[in-house]
Amino acid sequence: MGQLFYFYPMRIDKFLWCVRKFKTRSLAAEAVKKEQVWINRAPVKPAREAKVNDEISLKREGITYRYKVLAFPKARVGAKLVEQYVTETTEQSELDKKDFIGLMKKMNRKKGTGRPTKKERRDLDDLIG
Repeated sequence: MGQLFYFYPMRIDKFLWCVRKFKTRSLAAEAVKKEQVWINRAPVKPAREAKVNDEISLKREGITYRYKVLAFPKARVGAKLVEQYVTETTEQSELDKKDFIGLMKKMNRKKGTGRPTKKERRDLDDLIG
């Protein structure tokens, strides 16, 4: 049987939780309160209702992800079904920034942890030259 789709508006915090962008609804509401979530490039409050075709911007770890709302789920959906409800429209430059930040975290060594492993050394050489 197919999933149920709803086309009437849904609270933004609930929607972000339902499409698995946050682990809990309270984390989603907290991110909205901190102005990390925007709808159509305008900051919103947790009770703001998202509508079909809205563009949601979500800022996490210095990267701005963008999603377009396609429909609303009845309840929280499995990871495989998320693409029925949102489509990612994030720019390639933001995705490149994500890769770079991940690489920098990987290359960042704490003082006193010893010499780099062979793999870490190769990665460093690839990054530098």
